[in-house]
Amino acid sequence: MAAEKTLALVLGATPFGETSSVVTLLTREIGKLRALAKGAWRPKGPFDGALDLFSTCEVIVLRRASGGLDLLTEACLLERFRIAGSLAAYQATVGLTELTDALTADADPQPELFDAVVASVHSLSGHRGSDDRVDEERIRAALAILHLTGHGPALERCAACLAAVGTGRAAFGMLDGGTLCPACRRGKRLVVSVSDGALALLRRLAATPPRTILTVDADRLGEARAVVDAYLSHLLGRQLRSASASPRRHGPRRR
Repeated sequence: MAAEKTLALVLGATPFGETSSVVTLLTREIGKLRALAKGAWRPKGPFDGALDLFSTCEVIVLRRASGGLDLLTEACLLERFRIAGSLAAYQATVGLTELTDALTADADPQPELFDAVVASVHSLSGHRGSDDRVDEERIRAALAILHLTGHGPALERCAACLAAVGTGRAAFGMLDGGTLCPACRRGKRLVVSVSDGALALLRRLAATPPRTILTVDADRLGEARAVVDAYLSHLLGRQLRSASASPRRHGPRRR
């Protein structure tokens, strides 16, 4: 087994025995991996709190040649996730890391995806203020993750024929992967109606980096959030745990 050093974001951890843990890490150079951290919960172990959920750290891992868990030998904390007073920010981070885990394969390095997820987690860490800002970052990050993993929804043109979708309310096909023009909408199942304001907001959020503050109408933001949540549920075949834990303030209209 060869030792490798890499930057990592802690996506999850499961206790193993009395003091050890099996951790799921998104790393910049290696991709996603699952590793055994022996003695992770010892007061004076080799990890020193670096494996807390959503922490960013530098790790040394021994890669196994085939099958089984990798072995984590060392972790140095770089930045710890801080819940502060925002439950919404914590739930959003749970959802983004869950989505990342669901859409990535083990040992498939994607540095751009790693950077995008870490930037959003850092943006949500220690959040104070309006939950609308949390919704903005959550939608922005989800769209970035979807785009970088090849599942980004079509927002500019028809997902079926690439024609312009026109003005006014648009059809968003969950099974088709985005907006639909009037001709392609006919006969489609699992389609919701999206206002032009909510669709314009989705386009703006998809084009802006983390921590960008936009002037957003609350109703349009709620509609955009509901569309993204519905799309994620259809894509994954289940609802994200964080979405089921948070109230849906607005929703798209089915047609």
